[in-house]
Amino acid sequence: MNNGKSSSKFARRYDREFKENAVALVRGGRSVLEVARDLGVSHWLLNLWVKDAQGGRIFSDPKTLAAESPEQRELRRLRQENDYLRRQRDILKKALGILSAEMPANDMR
Repeated sequence: MNNGKSSSKFARRYDREFKENAVALVRGGRSVLEVARDLGVSHWLLNLWVKDAQGGRIFSDPKTLAAESPEQRELRRLRQENDYLRRQRDILKKALGILSAEMPANDMR
């Protein structure tokens, strides 16, 4: 079973838009750790993106992504979004299980 982890031996590549959106979330007031967890990236990589953006560096797409067709790019984006939504769903399921276990039987209706 694939639990959100890439089975590839190669590191994931993130496009320019993904990096810019991640940095925007941090600039919007969310913590680096929270954004990194929600997006499934390491916090040190997100920190690097934030520092690069603060230094005025413009993000570019990795060469492997630049060769993608628009359809391939959209498919990759949708897969990333699907992974993100699965992780969010799993978190909510766990929270519901914890809250349900803590509730006395006579309080449940």
